[in-house]
Amino acid sequence: MRKYIDPSFDCSSWSSVANYLNELLDRPLATKSAFEQWLKDKSELEAVLEENMAWRYIRMTIDTSNEAHSEAYRFFVTEIQPKLAPYEDQLNKKMMEQEWIKELAHDPAYHIYFRSTQTALDLYREENIALETELNTLSQEYGAITGQQMIEYKGETLTMPQAANFLKDPNESIRKEVYELIVNRRKEDRERLDELFSKLVHLRHQVAINAGCTDYREYKFKALGRFDYTIEDCLDFHTAIEQQIVPLIKEINQEQARKLGKDKLKPWDTEVDPEGKAPLKPFKDGEELLEGTIRMFDLLDPFFGQCLTTMKTGGFLDLDSKPGKAPGGYNYPLYESGIPFIFMNAAGAQRDLVTMVHEGGHAVHSFLSRELPLTAFKSLPSEVAELASMSMELLTMDLWNEFYSSEDDLKRAKKEQLESVIKVLPWIATIDAFQHWIYTHPQHSVEERTAMWLSLGERFGTGMIDFSGYEFVKESSWHRQLHLFEVPFYYIEYGIAQLGALGVWKNAKTDLPSALEAYKAALKLGYTQSIPEIYKTANLKFDFSASTLKSLTAFIHSELKAYNN
Repeated sequence: MRKYIDPSFDCSSWSSVANYLNELLDRPLATKSAFEQWLKDKSELEAVLEENMAWRYIRMTIDTSNEAHSEAYRFFVTEIQPKLAPYEDQLNKKMMEQEWIKELAHDPAYHIYFRSTQTALDLYREENIALETELNTLSQEYGAITGQQMIEYKGETLTMPQAANFLKDPNESIRKEVYELIVNRRKEDRERLDELFSKLVHLRHQVAINAGCTDYREYKFKALGRFDYTIEDCLDFHTAIEQQIVPLIKEINQEQARKLGKDKLKPWDTEVDPEGKAPLKPFKDGEELLEGTIRMFDLLDPFFGQCLTTMKTGGFLDLDSKPGKAPGGYNYPLYESGIPFIFMNAAGAQRDLVTMVHEGGHAVHSFLSRELPLTAFKSLPSEVAELASMSMELLTMDLWNEFYSSEDDLKRAKKEQLESVIKVLPWIATIDAFQHWIYTHPQHSVEERTAMWLSLGERFGTGMIDFSGYEFVKESSWHRQLHLFEVPFYYIEYGIAQLGALGVWKNAKTDLPSALEAYKAALKLGYTQSIPEIYKTANLKFDFSASTLKSLTAFIHSELKAYNN
């Protein structure tokens, strides 16, 4: 319910936005209560503007071929966002000049908010407004390019998520044929995506230099508010993954190859069931996926089920894969509505079930934190946001019989999930290490970038996949990672949160009710406590060192053995 913003306000013109911004700038703040009300009004405006942009983005990604939707989004990022930036800087200055800041900052929630605001002030440069606008426009091109990537197979036009299902087919000739169609289609866009990424790197480096930073890595660590860990911690994480996780994945690859009767796997062998069983197909369409997930969430915790039911009733989901739809999946928090939106590309596969419960975890987080008084308190660091979603993947596993009547299929699904949890960690380390190199070497050529990517593949790879004849696939496999193009440096968070999620699951294996209560208590905090404190509330230690990794790897290893027996 809007209290400050007019109910008819729809952000259709800059002047309508400016009226509110000017009022906030000009309003006298003579008392502490006046300042606190000003913070609430500012927060309401932020929520309204963010949700307005969110709906433009959601509609555009649902149908990238709809020019009206694309234009509506472009209008916001080119006509509204650039003009917002100077006002936001002035509002931040006004806020930080108030005498009540020190008193309010005794509350951890306000301390975190004011700290982030001060960082924004430190990084703000007027000359970066136009660059940020260009970056937003350019990164939009990635979804437009990849959203049009489809293949023709047996008379059908398939999106990439739909085509990927064939990589689980027991028939190797089918897997190989579809794999070649996929990679050759992606190859068509290789040069275009390389050029796009080079432009993005160049512009991002300039943003960093303008803000007085040595490089974009330094800039982004500040901009992302990474106050609770350092660049060195990330580099240590890379090493820990290399030492603890890669050997376990090599074991998994060796077992896969042995069962397939091969010395090494081909790139189309990694997803197939080695015993020749058909791919898991837990549901036929998005509607069935949603209904099963609601039942599952209800059993885990009735509040979780209520969240998804509310979203279903309000039309806050778009689940099925279809032509023209942008790739990937997301949960978009809508701070004014208090109801998030789930977008994904379901094609009937087991990984789609995992995506659904992952995004459902984000959605539950949005509902649990929506009553917090300021929008800033609900704007989550990814290390916390992804803890919610990745934990939900693991917490629901024992309820996947809502989708699998066969005990054998259920066992396979759980085993696949645990293996995927392990397998994604080196990929996360690779993507993160790649970004560290990219942005500390901003003048690199495409050839140097490719060489670095290949060297990281050697570092974090198992040597068990034979790409002979398909070397070009390895060279540009990073093109599939949306984060590199659209949200730079946002990826290590998945690794940190995955370790936390394994901790939540480990706790749940011992005492599920207590683990769920601690999980919910942590999510309710939003971002009103430090990341280590939020993890502590979830009964976790915020630690992603080699020793923690070693303990969790041993735990997963024992769980995998149970599914292998």
